Amino acid sequence: MSTGWEVDDRIRGSLISTFELSGATARLSHQPFTHTFTELAKAVRISGLHGRRRGFYVMIFGLLMLALGGSATGMILLDDSWLQLLLAGALGVIFTQFAFLGHEASHRQIFESGPANDHSGRVLAALVGISHGWWMNKHSRHHANPNKIGKDPDIESDTVSFLEESAATRKGALAWITRRQGYLFFPLLLLEGLNLHVKSIRSLSARTPVKGRWIELGMLAARFMIYFGLIFWLLPFGMAWAFIGVQLAVFGLYMGATFAPNHKGMPLIPADVKPDFLSKQVRTSRNITGGWWATILMGGLNYQIEHHLFPSMPRPHLRAARTLVREHCRSNDVPYVEASLLSSYRTVISYLNRVGLAARDPFDCPLASRLRSS
Repeated sequence: MSTGWEVDDRIRGSLISTFELSGATARLSHQPFTHTFTELAKAVRISGLHGRRRGFYVMIFGLLMLALGGSATGMILLDDSWLQLLLAGALGVIFTQFAFLGHEASHRQIFESGPANDHSGRVLAALVGISHGWWMNKHSRHHANPNKIGKDPDIESDTVSFLEESAATRKGALAWITRRQGYLFFPLLLLEGLNLHVKSIRSLSARTPVKGRWIELGMLAARFMIYFGLIFWLLPFGMAWAFIGVQLAVFGLYMGATFAPNHKGMPLIPADVKPDFLSKQVRTSRNITGGWWATILMGGLNYQIEHHLFPSMPRPHLRAARTLVREHCRSNDVPYVEASLLSSYRTVISYLNRVGLAARDPFDCPLASRLRSS
């Protein structure tokens, strides 16, 4: 059985020196980094990296609105050509980029005013087709306890299992998927766009209290009526459904492929361990190398470590913060993990397949399985 830790091989050694593992229980041997984070935060503040960059976000929003308008114009000009599916894919990319902006507004990175950020985040979420309240609740819990068992909703059991304990309980078709979930991960992401829409509507329809429930329901209803209405007005019935399918598939794949490299395959924190803030955020996060193109592609989430340490920091300042954070981690022997996008995907696939082995039938003969598949 696992001890509850799933560790990237490159940082396994350094984790052993910091954490003492005893059976299924892990406790911190020391917490030396609390005061050093205060020093780091002070250096970041003095550097002015928390300052707002509204001009940058106005530019990004303007470019995305132009792209959205261009897509709508293209749909009208192409009429009933199957080239419309290329525009559907482009629309999936555009919606994902709007989702990145909504994420930043919800973290209060854009405006000085909290309400202005909140209102912007709600509007951008509705434009994408996601409940702002549902996402905020889920994402806030993730930021508070990234990769912590029983606390982080992003590692809760779903179609994909991120914990061996949950994988071992899978039966039937779900167990079959779980055993191969690493290889199936990206194909499954093609359904993530639909999943996000369904979960959003379901959360707003539940009996649990939801702040701004009726406002969000109204905005989402208007969004879907306008979106579907335009598509079925402009395109033949079959082509309209194909357009929607491609757009949702690209949106889900892009969203999932952006968020997956950030924490998957990084250490999982056992439920009874209470690490200091710096260790918790840095050790469970992974940066993606690539410079400016990675920042555009991932909406700044390539600087995941800095984002988790300073969640309200605007996207344009994350690169400068990386220099300070990386040096601080080096000086204090805190593992600071960076990888290329492809390398991170290999790690994610390997990790998910390793977890998926727990769903294997204990009476299944590996040799027989290989012979059946040959």
